[in-house]
Amino acid sequence: QVQLVESGGGLVQAGASLRLSCTASGRTSSAYTMGWFRQAPGQEREFVAVIFQSGGDTYYADSVKGRFTVSRDDVGNTIYLQMNNLRPEDTAVYYCAATGRSQKWIVASRSEPFYNYWGQGTQVTVSS
Repeated sequence: QVQLVESGGGLVQAGASLRLSCTASGRTSSAYTMGWFRQAPGQEREFVAVIFQSGGDTYYADSVKGRFTVSRDDVGNTIYLQMNNLRPEDTAVYYCAATGRSQKWIVASRSEPFYNYWGQGTQVTVSS
């Protein structure tokens, strides 16, 4: 069983930056493909970014491409989501997810069923 704990959320103004962290219990984060999702009030949870176990390749939703960066600390067991130039529409609860799948299924990684483990979420609020 893997436990994921997110942190780093908060209230910021538009244009500001935040860095979210997700710490996985047990094995190092490089043992998993890990993703970030978000859910705004009244909306479905949506894909934000993924970092693959194999090679550390990263992919992003179009809405955050160029502003958000996902990275991994291989020494420890943490991944990060660096969020720059935040917009009010980025306001959501951000969730970290993980899977032990070794396949690099790029399309599938954008959907929730790809992942086995989920964190509890951290709130990000961006004011205009």
